Amino acid sequence: MTEGEPLKLLALFALPLLLGNLFQQAYNLADTMIVGKLLGKNALAAVGATGSVSFLFFSVSNGIGSGGGIVTAQLFGAGKRDDVKRAIVNSAYIMFTAALIMGTVAFSLVPTVLRFMGTPAEILPDSITYMRMTCASVPLVAVYNYAASMQRALGDSRTPLYFLIISSLLNVGMDLLFVGVFGLGVFGAALATMLAQLLAGIGSLTYAVRTNEYFRIDREHMRFDWNITKSAVRLGIPLALQWSMIAISTTALQRVVNTFGTVAVAAYTATGRLEQLVQQPYGSMSMALSNYSGQNWGAGKSARIREGLRKAFAAVGVFSVLMFAVMQLFGNNLIGMFVKDAEVIAMGGRALRITSYFYLFLGLIYVTRGTLNGVGDAFFSFVNGVVEMAGRIFLPIILLGYTNIGVWCIWLTAGLTWMLAGISCLLRYHSWLRKKSGLVSGAAAGTPEDGDSCDGVSGMLEVNRRKQVG
Repeated sequence: MTEGEPLKLLALFALPLLLGNLFQQAYNLADTMIVGKLLGKNALAAVGATGSVSFLFFSVSNGIGSGGGIVTAQLFGAGKRDDVKRAIVNSAYIMFTAALIMGTVAFSLVPTVLRFMGTPAEILPDSITYMRMTCASVPLVAVYNYAASMQRALGDSRTPLYFLIISSLLNVGMDLLFVGVFGLGVFGAALATMLAQLLAGIGSLTYAVRTNEYFRIDREHMRFDWNITKSAVRLGIPLALQWSMIAISTTALQRVVNTFGTVAVAAYTATGRLEQLVQQPYGSMSMALSNYSGQNWGAGKSARIREGLRKAFAAVGVFSVLMFAVMQLFGNNLIGMFVKDAEVIAMGGRALRITSYFYLFLGLIYVTRGTLNGVGDAFFSFVNGVVEMAGRIFLPIILLGYTNIGVWCIWLTAGLTWMLAGISCLLRYHSWLRKKSGLVSGAAAGTPEDGDSCDGVSGMLEVNRRKQVG
């Protein structure tokens, strides 16, 4: 990632990520389509009502674990072979500890949280069942997330894809078997997803150990390394806070959705699944930029970071315009893939036409987030999370209090929140450019500032080792 045309490198790295993310979304799409078509709108609403809360618990463990991926990418870019191996091991300690704690806490809080959210009584039992299964899978899903994060940090975005494709196909087959044949309802849909993701994680991690020499760990690399862990947690906690605040705000918005009844919940579920699909190219480019920026920041090639961001934003801009046209023309048809109810289809189609006006801001969020996360700008994650949380919590209050748009405030809130967050990301990026002169004139500056890059991490490690020797 430190040599060659940036857009070409980003595209080649992002393409397997995109395919993997699309197959991962096939989990959600399979659940939603099968549940909606076979079990009806109440079951569809039950599955959808748990999404934002489940995301909250997943985001904490994944956010903390993501810091390890950033540190690993930076150390890899700096050519610190033994430190890379120590980072891989210590990232595992962080990821699995966080996942086990969050999964246990989440499982015990499910009924209380869903009742607090005002989940409609007719879908509450199925919602509790589905969400408890989801929470139980947090440590299992962490296996895949960990393996994928470490492989991507080392420049391998293909291996996680291969196992994800296989598990996606297994997920669809098990969905049809558990729900359609065995009649296990939403429990069967959740069980199919859990088993498929666990298989993807085990397969990906096993393959990495056998084929990638960085995963061949010696005993000396298995020791707990406080400096690497501290760096990973320093970067991971702001990401966890960011995603947690986003999750809390989407949970608050889900509570607003619940007040409009089952039809609105079902429409919101269907539009959410589709827009998760739309966001995959953005997310893939963001992940590519994070690794690209991390490696170039560690290698001291800061001018390439700015060039990569500029070209990536041009690419997602083109995609945003394309998706706008698709939603305007085919919104109702797309919602019809999930449910037969005419009222849900009409509401969901119009909702997609509303939110598609804001897709360009959504792309802006992702590309700036990936770049700033990659270079270790931890404060940005916190600020971005605050903006999104404030938008989703306060905009519905304002729109319902001062306008008569009713249920449409749900999707207008989503779009306006993307706009506010996108603008704040852009402002933060330009502010950071002014402070870090290396990114403004990278060719002249040459080297990242100590403490903000891999040089800072590896330098700190070297200083501490010399003290130990002394």
